[in-house]
Amino acid sequence: MSLPVRQQETSGAEPVAAKAAEQGGRSNPFLLMPITLFFALLSIAVLRTPSLMTPSGIGAAIIVVTPLILATYTLMASTIAGRGTVDLSVGPLIGFINVTMIQLHAGGVLENPIPVFLYCMAVGAAYQFIFALIVIFVRVQPIIVSLSGYLALSGINLVILPRPGGVAPPFMAEWGYGTSIFSPVLVILVLATVAWLLFTATAFYTHLRLMGSDERAAYTSGVPITIVRIGAHLISGCFAGLASICFTALISSGDPSQGTTYTLIAVTALVLGGASLAGGRGGVFGSALGALNLYMITFVLSSFNFGSVQSFVTNLAYGAILVISLLLTLLIPVIQRHIRNFSPLLYFVSLGVVVFGIALHATFDYTSLGEAPAYLPGPMDMQKALTAPLEIATLTPQTLALRAQAMPFVFFSILLAVLAVFLRLAVGQASRRSIGPAVAVVVAALVLGGAWVMHEGVSVPGTEAVR
Repeated sequence: MSLPVRQQETSGAEPVAAKAAEQGGRSNPFLLMPITLFFALLSIAVLRTPSLMTPSGIGAAIIVVTPLILATYTLMASTIAGRGTVDLSVGPLIGFINVTMIQLHAGGVLENPIPVFLYCMAVGAAYQFIFALIVIFVRVQPIIVSLSGYLALSGINLVILPRPGGVAPPFMAEWGYGTSIFSPVLVILVLATVAWLLFTATAFYTHLRLMGSDERAAYTSGVPITIVRIGAHLISGCFAGLASICFTALISSGDPSQGTTYTLIAVTALVLGGASLAGGRGGVFGSALGALNLYMITFVLSSFNFGSVQSFVTNLAYGAILVISLLLTLLIPVIQRHIRNFSPLLYFVSLGVVVFGIALHATFDYTSLGEAPAYLPGPMDMQKALTAPLEIATLTPQTLALRAQAMPFVFFSILLAVLAVFLRLAVGQASRRSIGPAVAVVVAALVLGGAWVMHEGVSVPGTEAVR
């Protein structure tokens, strides 16, 4: 009697699995809140400060937010491993790599880019390796190990460099200027993001998520728990080294205490991006959005004048938005009942097109259009009479120049919308695990290409851009 029941259950489960595979896997509604918050803050920032959308404004934002994004990536790898592994020492670790690199450079040891990158990533990986050994073999709770590392590294940093000072290596001299969109810091961020996306396509990442979700089930399934946990910490150490390099490029010197501030905001960005501190859930897209949201909060609040309580208002905003975001996550089961196939990519692109229009409105110079000519009665002109009210018989050079400037923006917006629909259809016909990294790489390349086109502009023969 039990055999037919099993066959019936299996036959009922197979169509569900097949339907999920056809729909591209399960959706990720946890990204609904960070995406919405990001574009809401971006709209306010653009309306308050239109200079944010200039090449220098975007370049400065990239320089400032990149260390925070990489610090969030550092937390993400170890947090997915489970056991509540939230590395509170990430900030002092970034500061430790920063001050030791500055001191070694002053001693003439680190001069070229390759030794600097190898040293920073090796120090970060070595610290995280020791962290993992203590957690695995000594069986100390990860929160205790991370808090001890936070206190120890904070003191060691002050011993190595009692006060801010020193000079960054010469090849970093122009990295922190932020005068253009494309810079070596942006290259580091893009390569780090692509590396994580490629990592998500490996079996090791599947074992990592399984271990973070249920370590006992992963162990009984044959997953090498020890190797996976050590590997996760080594990956975190490499990201910590990259974060310290970008942090050094930002301040162009050594600072033993500034790096500690990244601990609180990196943990906040990780939670705001939809990652679970219990393990098993986290993504590069959500972590980057969480870090961008914290930067946008600071930027928007800086456009208001709160006087001497500016820093307190910023911390209040961090805490309030984090609490509200966590409370809104309670509505996710309700949202899943009504939105079964939520696409974060399509939702992101849709809001992006809307905010892109707001940015064009905020940055467009309407005074360059000039005033309408006065109407003078006279003989009837047949050309003007036969021209519709919204038509223009002859285009002026200024109008042609304005059209040339708007052409990349319009083309980029249409291309984003078409690509979003196309990728949504592609994901619906394939497994998300296999197509997800490719989709992310294509979107990143498209965004960078669009930014380059907008930065370079398009010239029309015989016309001159109107400034």
